[in-house]
Amino acid sequence: MRKAGILLPIFSLPGKYGIGCLSKAAYDFVDFLARSGQSYWQILPIGPTGYGDSPYQTFCTFAGNPYFISLEELVSEGLLETSDLKKVDFGRDEEIIDYGQLYKVRFNVLKKAFKNSRHKGTDAYKAFEEENADWLSDYALFMALKDKYDGISFTKWPDELRFRDEKALKKAEKELAETMDFYGFLQYKFYEQWFKLKKYANEKGIGIIGDIPIYVSPDSSDLWANPKLFQTDENGELINVAGCPPDAFTPLGQLWGNPVYNWDHHKKTGYGWWITRMRRCIRLYDVVRIDHFRGFDEYYTIKAGKTDATEGVWMKGPGIELFKVMKKELGKMNIIAEDLGFITPSVRKLVKDTGFPNMKVLEFAFDPNDHKGKGEFLPHNYNSNSVVYTGTHDNETLVGYIKGTSPKVRKAVLSYLDLHTRDAKKIAAALVRLALSSVSELAVIPVQDYLMLDNRARINTPSTLGGNWVWRLKEEDLNADLSEKIKNLTDMFGRNTGEKKAK
Repeated sequence: MRKAGILLPIFSLPGKYGIGCLSKAAYDFVDFLARSGQSYWQILPIGPTGYGDSPYQTFCTFAGNPYFISLEELVSEGLLETSDLKKVDFGRDEEIIDYGQLYKVRFNVLKKAFKNSRHKGTDAYKAFEEENADWLSDYALFMALKDKYDGISFTKWPDELRFRDEKALKKAEKELAETMDFYGFLQYKFYEQWFKLKKYANEKGIGIIGDIPIYVSPDSSDLWANPKLFQTDENGELINVAGCPPDAFTPLGQLWGNPVYNWDHHKKTGYGWWITRMRRCIRLYDVVRIDHFRGFDEYYTIKAGKTDATEGVWMKGPGIELFKVMKKELGKMNIIAEDLGFITPSVRKLVKDTGFPNMKVLEFAFDPNDHKGKGEFLPHNYNSNSVVYTGTHDNETLVGYIKGTSPKVRKAVLSYLDLHTRDAKKIAAALVRLALSSVSELAVIPVQDYLMLDNRARINTPSTLGGNWVWRLKEEDLNADLSEKIKNLTDMFGRNTGEKKAK
């Protein structure tokens, strides 16, 4: 069944208090999607971010981002007063996130809510702790220790804590009990608000497409608490890290620095960690997009300590075996395979064998050297078991792409569309229609491309620091005219699965 969705990170939602969150604005966006004939809201990873603010580098793969906790909801619960928020500077520009300012002030506000809370000892909180026992206490202690050591990486902690000496951990748990409770409270509130929003969305006919990175962060409770899951030596030191090999655009390759998995250990343990992770994702989301899916087939690894990715090697991943075990344990999974980048025949086979839809991105389609129309991102070469995007969070906006691309590429775009115009917005609008008209069962359009925004609204420029993950919608952007425009397009190309329940 043909469907459509919109890509919008939670942090990009409009509203007060410095960053998009699980507030009224999130519910309003769900209503906007329903009115617009959409079936899905695609988000980015929801974990707590660290240095660089990337949602793909989080302190824990199971935790939620405390910045996304709705302060308005805490006020309505009586845990905060409106006056607690009015006197705080969350950032002066409501269209740009100031993460530095948020770090300074938002946790102080959340600590007030924590001190006013009576969550400890309640049946609901006990149930939450039991349900999340496999990660919550490790994460809470990890964050409490990070606070104690001024946010430095756990690799720089005293050895007895870094390498988890049992005596030292018990001492730290006793000393930092209140801080650990604070971080537990934040997760309790985050997930309470998350599941409330998801229930609302589902009742309106809107599914949530979540996004998970294949790798964990090198500074995470995942690595700290479970070094055996990764390629580490007997001291817990990383042996190899993840990255991408050199290409025409990056002569030194990309050194991501993420720990790579010890797949032999995962196999011996029946892939238990991955099953736990995916079981959680299935509960959190209606569909799961797995970033860098090709890493399950083969992954590029570099010796830890190298300064670039030129000397890496390709190693075999778990392949189809992992997904067979998952299917046996979890049943049918709704997964989107992000198979972008350098794709080999074995990767294509893995994607085909899993049966998961893969991704098609229009901004990758118009290679001026492709004179025979064989490019896999050209819509006439799609099959229905795919998800088409005009662009992803790592791409330019469509308008920015048209304005900045080479004359050859622009000529290829215009030729394919049979257009004769220099107007970037008209070309972008035609590309949106092209995506929606394709045979792909699902079409997901970043909201910036419906709004015809330029690269000032770009989410991320890969391999750069600063200026990423900061763009936010204005409240007036999500108006009735835009909703009607989107609904008309969705209806026109048979992607509206029925009238949604919208206010």
